[in-house]
Amino acid sequence: MMQEQLEDIEIQLLLEGIYRYYGFDFRNYALASIKRRIWGTIESEGLTSISGLQEKVLHNPECMERLLFNLSVNVTSMFRDTSFFLALRKKVIPLLRTYPFIRIWHAGCSTGEEVYSMAILLHEEGLYHRCRLYATDINEMVLKQAISGIFPLELMQTYTQNYLQAGGKKSFSEYYTAAYDNAIFSSYLKENMVFSQHNLVTDNSFNEFHVILCRNVLIYFNQSLQNRVHNLFYESLNRYGILSLGRQESLKFTPHDKDYEMLDGDEKIYRRIR
Repeated sequence: MMQEQLEDIEIQLLLEGIYRYYGFDFRNYALASIKRRIWGTIESEGLTSISGLQEKVLHNPECMERLLFNLSVNVTSMFRDTSFFLALRKKVIPLLRTYPFIRIWHAGCSTGEEVYSMAILLHEEGLYHRCRLYATDINEMVLKQAISGIFPLELMQTYTQNYLQAGGKKSFSEYYTAAYDNAIFSSYLKENMVFSQHNLVTDNSFNEFHVILCRNVLIYFNQSLQNRVHNLFYESLNRYGILSLGRQESLKFTPHDKDYEMLDGDEKIYRRIR
């Protein structure tokens, strides 16, 4: 018990130091998740203690970049959760057709695969030309990959299956060019994308959106931080705007539970009604 208490104190000191020196605030992330990621970094850095990692992080910005990459969750894929993209086609696209211009925010976009998936979906539904996709993440490193629109060619077979299961209407290979071991996605898909660094923990709203997607990010936050982010999303959505969460996430027990109606319970797609 004493060792566990000491470990928790060390983690608090590490996260406080990161916040004060670098401005990244992980102090309200779920402890169990962040503890695993910290120890993974300790091992990869060849260290033996949390205090040792704190010393290295505060004196070595490159170590901080590696820790940031590990702390920010970067699990994604093209047309991830195909049933979710099918639900977008059937239940959200008809609503978006009523707007002359559509603003969509991908919060916690990671390396961007789901942003490009959305662009492809909107293109096939004839809406992309009047959309602006804002894709943000705390991690500058993953944003650089997202901006490039270049992904490993070896993943394209899996992504093709995802695309087809998500209701794709063309040949998926039409959207990229194979070059050596990479798939380079067509430049026209990036024409209406804006990538930017944004911290859900500390940054404020920067626009009013018709759709906000933040899937499988909030599960890593404690309740206080989840409420903070839900306030941010509520302030950033226009009335009747769409909020999409991950399957393990919910609006229950948040300050805005009554401010939305459920469009799809399985896929956690909500519509702001007040």
